Amino acid sequence: MNDLSTSLLLIAALAIAAPLAARSLDRWLRIPIIVFEILMGMLLGPSLLGWIQSSSFTDTLADFGLAMLFFVAGNEIDFAAIRGRPAYRATAGWLISLALGVGAGFLLAPGFEAAVIIGVALSSTALGTLMPILRDAGEARTPLGTAVTALGAVGEFGPLIAVSLFFSGREVGPATLVLLGFVLLTGLAIFLASRSQHTFLHFQVTSTLHTSGQFAVRSIMFILTALVVLSMVLGLDMLLGAFAAGVLWQVVMARAPEADRQVIETKIDAVAFGFLVPVFFIDTGVDFDLKALVASPLTLATVPLFLLLLLLARGVPSLLAAPRRSSFADKRAVALFAATGLPIIVAVTGIGKDEGLISSGTAAAMVGAGMLSVLLFPLLALHGRKATPVDPAAGLATHPPHA
Repeated sequence: MNDLSTSLLLIAALAIAAPLAARSLDRWLRIPIIVFEILMGMLLGPSLLGWIQSSSFTDTLADFGLAMLFFVAGNEIDFAAIRGRPAYRATAGWLISLALGVGAGFLLAPGFEAAVIIGVALSSTALGTLMPILRDAGEARTPLGTAVTALGAVGEFGPLIAVSLFFSGREVGPATLVLLGFVLLTGLAIFLASRSQHTFLHFQVTSTLHTSGQFAVRSIMFILTALVVLSMVLGLDMLLGAFAAGVLWQVVMARAPEADRQVIETKIDAVAFGFLVPVFFIDTGVDFDLKALVASPLTLATVPLFLLLLLLARGVPSLLAAPRRSSFADKRAVALFAATGLPIIVAVTGIGKDEGLISSGTAAAMVGAGMLSVLLFPLLALHGRKATPVDPAAGLATHPPHA
């Protein structure tokens, strides 16, 4: 077999091995599956064994996986639950995080653009990664889950806006106009979708839900592709289009039969977390530049430094969005969940490295800190917690939990 065939076979094998490894340790320690996917990718990638080689094909599949992760995040946000106080406070916390992150960036790297790269990475929250963890822990519809969802929505959308403004290849003024144009177009599409009954679409979805037609899945892929292509044509980050596509699909299906929506959510999870998303995280491990990270003790020492900065710059300001009358455990969980970041960190540091704005060592250290945040922060956040009962009067039970 050639290198691509071997790599594809091994990536598929790792996608099976990762959940088995996670479940084998579940009784002692709950480790997110993506940690195993990344570590196994590193083990079999060029940095160590060299059995998997990165290629344009696997990189393209990984890009689809990252886009699908942001689609799921946009699709799962319950805007009715987070509007008002959670959204306002989450936004205020993110602006503080961005300012603190950029300030730290100026201290760690020369130049405005390098500081912005570091600041955007430090202000991110991995909502697409956290949602399955919250669902599995029974926290998705609790006050804590609502706060984390608000923080994650802003912590993913905000960095995407910043990336599109500062790294689109245009001056900030023209980039702002292009971004506003994209927001207006997608906002108009979402508004029109919310005003329509979508009777024909829902009929087609219901009619093909259990047939080879699979109109719902095909529609999802079309909307996702269309908005990703639109964002790329406009010179914006493709993840902005993927996130908007998830929001648009949620609006389109809002009036569909409840049973159909649950089946479709299961299919989305199957496509995302059964295929595309694991490829992204495994490919992240394969592409991880371990040699650049361990090249010098100083570079290696920046990993815990960036991990601490994630907690200070992103976690602490996020306490603004903690639910009213939160206990210390709730506030600790909010800060730790908000400081959990990886997909945006991977994307932003990749831009910085490709543009020569940050070194390979700095990029590897930030990605390493992001991986540690995914491994450690959710575990610490959920340690000793029991799911808070849902308060029906609080309007937190809009969406049923996923299976």
